[in-house]
Amino acid sequence: MDEASLAKLHEEMRHCRRCLKAGYPITSGAIFSGPATATVMVVGQAPGVREKETGLPFSGPAGKRLFSWLAKAGFEEEEFRAMQYITAITRCYPGKGRSRGDRVPTAEERKLCAPFLVCELDLVQPGLIIPVGRVAIDHFLGRGKLADLIGVVFEKDGRLFLPLPHPSGANLWLNRPKSQALIRAALGRLRQLKKEMAL
Repeated sequence: MDEASLAKLHEEMRHCRRCLKAGYPITSGAIFSGPATATVMVVGQAPGVREKETGLPFSGPAGKRLFSWLAKAGFEEEEFRAMQYITAITRCYPGKGRSRGDRVPTAEERKLCAPFLVCELDLVQPGLIIPVGRVAIDHFLGRGKLADLIGVVFEKDGRLFLPLPHPSGANLWLNRPKSQALIRAALGRLRQLKKEMAL
């Protein structure tokens, strides 16, 4: 739990220009938060436009929904932000896509940013990772149907993984009754893990 090494990594991420040099229209600096002592790591897809403005991960509408979910599992937002780690597969806001929604980072952008996630995992050593959204879930658990992944706790490489769907209002999967039941199951498992792991 080396705060100095993590601070050095944070500085490196803030000054990273790999994607810009590769020709991608990145419109913000790296966005992440959390201490080296965190036991839970939330990993999203990429910051959104609101995060670009605030510099705080999951601070937009999707973040409000995510933290409403976490509250149901017993995590209060202010304490969670102070004690746990929040990052993403890519650290910078990728800009708007053709549909006017946020652009999904390309495979190359994810590859350029991947070493940072490896370092974050190595320095923080979280016991529980919560991949949020398709991009993060695929990264850690491989491609699979959300119906087979949400509500299940996975163990891999000595860590626990509890995937959650992307909390964006544009995610129509969230509106299905079966999906909502799976999310409730996932939050129930998270509540249980909070007690078992003393999170």
